Amino acid sequence: MNLSFDSNSLEDYLTETEEVDYSHLSIKEKASELYSTSTDEDHFVKKAYEFVRDEISHSWDIQSSRITCKASEVLFFKEGICYAKSNLLCAILRNKGIPTGFCYQRLTIGDTPDTGYCIHALNAVYLKSIRRWIRLDARGNKLGVNSEFSLDKEKLAFSVRREYDELDYPVVYKQPHPKTIDALKTNKDCIMMYLNALPSSL
Repeated sequence: MNLSFDSNSLEDYLTETEEVDYSHLSIKEKASELYSTSTDEDHFVKKAYEFVRDEISHSWDIQSSRITCKASEVLFFKEGICYAKSNLLCAILRNKGIPTGFCYQRLTIGDTPDTGYCIHALNAVYLKSIRRWIRLDARGNKLGVNSEFSLDKEKLAFSVRREYDELDYPVVYKQPHPKTIDALKTNKDCIMMYLNALPSSL
């Protein structure tokens, strides 16, 4: 997939924001812990990705009503939906100077279009070793979902089904999309939000 960018500067993909609060002590400590046991930058990205994918529960999978948003909050509670988990992965990687952005897909909420649509969040990371961006989806694996770190071929959580009007948005955003953050901030119950209040398009 040919990606496009809302900024031509890699520096813009290193910015700290309210949601990507990578100066928070807990984020700094987790980034340093993962970095110290990595053999190189690519290995660190893989470890950070797998940590968020595997150690941070997806709120829907555990049927939690809690909504998390800020990276530090996601790390503290160890749960969040894809919007929140992408904030955490971004924060950990940006803390160590690795340009990281946000990407989105439009997917059916259930298995078919009659269930409606929602926006799904993932990350894009710039790797110096290969001088290009790769997309990584830290949503969390389960039956029927198997995303992996790969430099060669994307192994995302979801494959877009064009026949169902699902979409892969090509833009790598430097900040989380406002619609996703608004959903996290204006809802009180994660299960109700997931079923009824996620944005359906960008």
